[in-house]
Amino acid sequence: MGRILAAATLALLEDFKFRNLDSIQSNTEYLGDASKAKWVSSGQPEQFEDNVLLTLSESGMSAFGTLLASTSYVWYGKISARMKSSRGKGVVTAFILMSDVKDEIDFEWVGTDLTTAQSNFYFQGIPDYDNGDNLTVGSSTFDDYHTYEIDWSPTQLTWSVDNTVLRTLKRSETWNTTTNQYHYPQTPSRVQLSLWPAGNPKNGQGTIAWAGGLVDWNAPDVAKFGYYYSMISDINIECYPTPDGTNKTGDKAYIYNDKSGMNDSVAITDDNTVLKSLLGTGTNMDADYPKPKDDEEEPAQPSEVATVPGLTGAGPGTNGHPGNDGNDNTVGETGTAGNSGSTGSTSGGTGGFSQGLEDAQVSEASPPKERGLQSSMFAALVAVMGLLVL
Repeated sequence: MGRILAAATLALLEDFKFRNLDSIQSNTEYLGDASKAKWVSSGQPEQFEDNVLLTLSESGMSAFGTLLASTSYVWYGKISARMKSSRGKGVVTAFILMSDVKDEIDFEWVGTDLTTAQSNFYFQGIPDYDNGDNLTVGSSTFDDYHTYEIDWSPTQLTWSVDNTVLRTLKRSETWNTTTNQYHYPQTPSRVQLSLWPAGNPKNGQGTIAWAGGLVDWNAPDVAKFGYYYSMISDINIECYPTPDGTNKTGDKAYIYNDKSGMNDSVAITDDNTVLKSLLGTGTNMDADYPKPKDDEEEPAQPSEVATVPGLTGAGPGTNGHPGNDGNDNTVGETGTAGNSGSTGSTSGGTGGFSQGLEDAQVSEASPPKERGLQSSMFAALVAVMGLLVL
């Protein structure tokens, strides 16, 4: 795998209130300096009163949805979101934790079921279709604010709604006798919030059926506002202490010391986390666009741009739902997916963001500013993580 740079300090608490968009930086600008932005975005976030809106439109910047990813990573903690989901056929809202080796913890809301939050988890992106569980919410997830909480420790994981624990998973329950490992999320993760078109006709039939059908671009919200939307009011992050036995020689960066992608391969160092350009990687921080010779014109920069770092959304086969043949090429959920830490692959995504499999295909009609870099600076082998600071 090589070294994966990722930043991490040990702040106890961060409370993000989205009263404006000042803390959000576009994925076309963010280079790994978490002091300059708390969140990095793909698509089109909008401000509405004291909320940030995640938007999904038929065309334009949010044609494949909108995603926010924290520039800081959490390695165990209590993370909550006060929010409203979107609604409508084919429209899915997500609040997840995602690591660069594809450990993942999910809340998701399908727009045709406004009384249910779906919970799920993945270990290193391995599809296990028995990991999901539906949680009943007391009132409409679209009309009413609810607080959704993930409480993640080295030994136990809980999902709560409005301060009531609705699901508990113990690490001891995840032992896999084939690999002789605990298939339990255990590596530093970003907080991610997204709205995406699971009902895109290019997606597999399993994903489309799970999402309630194809997206209806004549729905009332689209007719009135021009887009579907979900509302995010507050995100609260409480970090737990660094796991016992962690190799700690600094407080600026997480690195992975081997290919296993397990918690004991993570170290905390003072490595630099800021790239020179969008071509940079965690193993080549100074990579830059070629310089023209004195007698040459400035070369045109690629129209492709890096997608949101380290994002694969609801894991392979979105929410554990494979397509017709079990290989559900899913369009529209999160960014550059080439994040397989177990293999060290560095493939880039092709859509504005595509939550699901790495090889999600997006048509050539994709908006130019939402195309993905084939060598994204945020592929798993080269992931750069920001600091959590008070």
